[in-house]
Amino acid sequence: MYEHIVAFKFNTNYQPQKERLLVETLLALKDQVPGIVELTAGVNTTEETDNIHGYTLGLRVTFEDQEALRLYGPHPAHQAFVKLLEGIIENVVVIDYPIQK
Repeated sequence: MYEHIVAFKFNTNYQPQKERLLVETLLALKDQVPGIVELTAGVNTTEETDNIHGYTLGLRVTFEDQEALRLYGPHPAHQAFVKLLEGIIENVVVIDYPIQK
């Protein structure tokens, strides 16, 4: 299995009322993209304000294997989410790694 972790940092064009749409769109990917074992997404609520660095939204996806992770990027449902980020994203941090058991 493979883990895919993403943190999103938004620019000044971002409107917080859009958070619900972004989270709901991410959560819907579990039923739309083959190979997803588990998916969680949400707005950052950390109380460690020194460590937030402006990253507002988090995503964690567990994939069956590396091939499922590779097919996720170009999948139309994922691309529809990416389109929602146009003009509002400042930075994205992505970490992918195989799950060790």
